[in-house]
Amino acid sequence: MVQKVYDVKGMTCAHCVRAVSSELNGLPGVEDVQVDLPSGKVTGTSEQPLDPGAVAAAVDEAGYALVGGESQ
Repeated sequence: MVQKVYDVKGMTCAHCVRAVSSELNGLPGVEDVQVDLPSGKVTGTSEQPLDPGAVAAAVDEAGYALVGGESQ
């Protein structure tokens, strides 16, 4: 399993968490998504490393912005 942490800008409520989680869970190979609303950190666990472009597109589709790719 691969675990990556992403910074997401614009999330302010439980709806935001659900929207981002739903979009990221739709990516192939994603096993789990955890969102820490106060920090804006989103942790994704997947079978293989995720394509950064696909992660950015999923976050954008949810209505938010991926900031600077992944963090640690």
